[in-house]
Amino acid sequence: MPERFRPLLSATVIVSALGYFVDIYDLLLFGIVRVPSLQALGLEGQRLLDDGILLLDVQMIGLLLGGIMWGVLGDRRGRRSVLFGSILLYSVANFANAFIIELAALLPGGVTAFQLYVVLRFLAGVGLAGELGAAVTLVSESLPKDLRGYGTAIVAGVGVSGAVVAATVGKYFSWQVAYMTGGILGFLLLATRATLLESRMFQALETQEVSRGDFFALFTNGDRFRRFFCSILIGVPLWFAIGILITLSPELSRELGIPGITAGESIKYAYAGLVVGDLASGLLSQYFRSRRRVVFAFQTLTLLLTFVYVGSRGASPTYFYGLCFCIGIAAGYWAVFITIAAEQFGTNLRATVATSAPNFVRASVVPLTLALQWLTHHTALGLLYSALAVGIGCTLLAYLALALLEESHGKALDFVEAT
Repeated sequence: MPERFRPLLSATVIVSALGYFVDIYDLLLFGIVRVPSLQALGLEGQRLLDDGILLLDVQMIGLLLGGIMWGVLGDRRGRRSVLFGSILLYSVANFANAFIIELAALLPGGVTAFQLYVVLRFLAGVGLAGELGAAVTLVSESLPKDLRGYGTAIVAGVGVSGAVVAATVGKYFSWQVAYMTGGILGFLLLATRATLLESRMFQALETQEVSRGDFFALFTNGDRFRRFFCSILIGVPLWFAIGILITLSPELSRELGIPGITAGESIKYAYAGLVVGDLASGLLSQYFRSRRRVVFAFQTLTLLLTFVYVGSRGASPTYFYGLCFCIGIAAGYWAVFITIAAEQFGTNLRATVATSAPNFVRASVVPLTLALQWLTHHTALGLLYSALAVGIGCTLLAYLALALLEESHGKALDFVEAT
């Protein structure tokens, strides 16, 4: 390997990639084990969908709140502290998910297993919120500016493969074993975190008299708010693809007349595609020296494949899973999206933005699913075309947001925001 690329093999990049691997495993696990875990609690029929969406929304609300909390802590206490605290919380919560029936029986006050499930998915969401933003911030600040795109692409490419492992474990083992595996992986990862060093940019920031981690500063200045809000909007289409087209694939495929589709398999193929897409988008952004052009291309491909998805009535399961793989490739600009968010802001707000922005995007599944349900129940569109309408709407907003953001490839990051 050429000498200039050796920083990409540093402990910071490798351990951050492994951390995101565990993060994605645990984040997507509920979507994979949603049906069997709820059936074990005695739910069936329409409640499998409605209560499943409730649990997904609760987890995403936890991600939203956790993103703010961990982001502020990352700018005030350091990136490493977030990586330790967040993984401990989500590992404990996911391990406890395996024993919700037994734990509910031990709790006083008639707490049901489903109620405990809701609480634990919320806590898991809060914990999962801190991993990626802190990792991307640490990697971005530790690598030379001409290697940032490669570094974050490696983190994302390795990380999203955690969903493939989660789907495989969920397919061949019980939902309880799948949850226990995620918790154990998290505890093992904690030991590797001791090798990480704090970024020099943050260490230099500690000696300066400047406000750090002020989340509300993002809303007190028009220019900062524009950068923050637009950084969120550009990522919403990819989470529409994963949160609706892939996670709700059992219900959507039934509307298409395609039998035997499971969420676990759809997620596995989609995230296999995301591995390819995240690596490709990172490399392409380096080759073309542009983040914006690459994101626009991937957003457009995601929208085109949404039309293909809705038009796949009567297709075979093999075709459908192949389409999930292609949607994963198209939605694989996650690493570039977070890198853009991190590069838009100074060191004193970078972790706050890089941690909260992706979790605002993840939490966008709440308004997306609410819009989907409203359109399905109150218009003549039906489930499929309601999903298409939601996809078109969020993509148009993302195009506008992307046009309002500056190109950040090669931008020097050693600066602070005047708050």
